[in-house]
Amino acid sequence: MNDHFREPRSAEPEPKFRIRARYTDATVTVYQAYRPETGRPAARTGRFPSSWKRDRMTWIKPSFLWMMYRCGWGTKEGQETVLAVEIERAGFEWALRHACLSHHVPDLHGDQASWKRQLREAPARVQWDPERDLHHNALPHRSLQLGLAGEAAARYADEWIVGIEDVTPLATEVHALVRSGEPERASGLLPVERPYPIGDQVLAHLRA
Repeated sequence: MNDHFREPRSAEPEPKFRIRARYTDATVTVYQAYRPETGRPAARTGRFPSSWKRDRMTWIKPSFLWMMYRCGWGTKEGQETVLAVEIERAGFEWALRHACLSHHVPDLHGDQASWKRQLREAPARVQWDPERDLHHNALPHRSLQLGLAGEAAARYADEWIVGIEDVTPLATEVHALVRSGEPERASGLLPVERPYPIGDQVLAHLRA
């Protein structure tokens, strides 16, 4: 996972709900941030250590910049080690097909009780948060956050992971360039994230 250069963005406006990610024919990269005692062994072995809790919901994010916004470029307590986790696309798409939106949308879910039942039964949940730029300003389009619990979390940890890379040094380098007023150099180091090719029917139940 050493392709760290971003392709030029299209001049066309971004649709509000679209997955953008770094991916190959078989895998997609998502980001998480952990304490060093969890993140470093995971990067070293390619698997989460035994201290990683499968009974807790874990959130994965295809957007590098949204992860940087969430973890403060790896400076927030408990999020000092930033991981790029390469997982099977088949697993990622399974989670999307079995996910429920994390908030109630009447046109999709009907009444509140129906939505709460779907949310309780779903092994994954989705929320769309404003994408961020290099300065953490909110952008008009949304970034996918995918929460995995129960069966989805176990599959993620035990079946879907192809590789784990510690990208904390990249986060630190990009952050330093942003702080020194060199946004073009910072942008040049960002991972390439392209529109993820997935059928509309897969996301139809996840668009707010």
